Amino acid sequence: MAQPANLKKLARERMERTGESYTTARKNILTNKPESPRAARAAEARNYSSQGKTGKQNSGKAKSAKPKNTGQSANAPADLDELPEYPAPENVVQYDAALWHRVLTQAGVTNPVTGQPYSEAMLAGLAGGIGFMQHSFQDEDAVSIALVTRAHPEPYTQNLLTRCGAKINERTTGSSVRAAEYLDTGLDAGRAVVVRVAVNALPWIEEGEVDESDTIDLAVVGELEDDLLVDDGSGALNPISPEDLAAARARRKREKFWQAWITSRRSPKPQVLAANVLDAVQETTARLLGTSELRGIPVHFAKNFGITGMRTFAARLRDTEGKTGWNQMFADAEQLETGLSQLAGFLSDTRFGGIGGLRGLYADFLDEAADLPGLAELGEHSAAYAQLAASWIDFAQLLEEPVETDQRQPLFDKMAQVMDQIADAEQDAAQSLADTAAALRTAEGVAH
Repeated sequence: MAQPANLKKLARERMERTGESYTTARKNILTNKPESPRAARAAEARNYSSQGKTGKQNSGKAKSAKPKNTGQSANAPADLDELPEYPAPENVVQYDAALWHRVLTQAGVTNPVTGQPYSEAMLAGLAGGIGFMQHSFQDEDAVSIALVTRAHPEPYTQNLLTRCGAKINERTTGSSVRAAEYLDTGLDAGRAVVVRVAVNALPWIEEGEVDESDTIDLAVVGELEDDLLVDDGSGALNPISPEDLAAARARRKREKFWQAWITSRRSPKPQVLAANVLDAVQETTARLLGTSELRGIPVHFAKNFGITGMRTFAARLRDTEGKTGWNQMFADAEQLETGLSQLAGFLSDTRFGGIGGLRGLYADFLDEAADLPGLAELGEHSAAYAQLAASWIDFAQLLEEPVETDQRQPLFDKMAQVMDQIADAEQDAAQSLADTAAALRTAEGVAH
């Protein structure tokens, strides 16, 4: 939506004239809704009353209109008219980290060292950064491919919210009525509210386009007439009726009607953020190296994760005889085309993968983390992950050209060779970073 450059000033002036909340005034300006004469007269009466019938100015500020009872607490944010505008998505690499970058920016939360909004890279690193999981499944009709290069299986968004240090109002309820009330509270406070929905229940998603189990987080940023405006990362704010949004939220089997919003501008102290960064780095390296237990993952499936998973993947690419070998799985031309397309999609996707396997974004995280107290040595490892990003791009480029069925094994052999090289480099990078993090853990300023 096009927004006036001086929108905050216009909204503030309208609030003074009409007694509207900041959110309502802002919405009405954007939709060109005229001011209510009755509201303007009421505001004039309030101002007159606050100044005294003699026309003399009170020693204090003029009283504002009594806010409507929205159910928000007395600790709701003040100076809502000074909140930053909600930014548009730009150069997104990882969907969830970028979404929360925009939400935290709009709430005024900043990196305590730089004084600037949290970057997508910092939030992605705090969430767990990078990982690996590859799984192939074949039934009678089709082959399904999954490849995840972000942190997995730990709760990505929950880690992000916990470690960023922002003050968060997070709620889950089984009641659609209560969920709507919670949503209104956040919007009335002038904040974007993140909700979790079933993707295939969104009105702009074609039926059958995505799997029924797919979910996504959206930011509800305001209202437009009778609709809500949501940020789904597309670059435009999509209108959706409250009823359709409630239906999409209700389709979630777990964490039904989950939502979260930022209640204040509060940022953590630099030392606290440094400790949280170190927690995240140690979790990331342990998962990649296989030195920590994978929560909720059966032992027999753990071979598909981390650097071990990369080597398992390379072995399956080379296997020409076994049922789990790619040569046998993709003997059919149509399944070969579909499988390679799925793999390429995961490597370019911003939800569970991303360009360069998200390794470039992780390099940026390490560079930023190095500015925190006691963590300067983390920056020495960013070059290794920048190089890994280039290797992951090389792997993805192998999938760009069509391949005939009789040429599939030479392609798989090339893919296996590159994957082996990636696994070796990932092993060296993760072990080196883990050693540095272990040494920093006992250093002054970051020890728990």
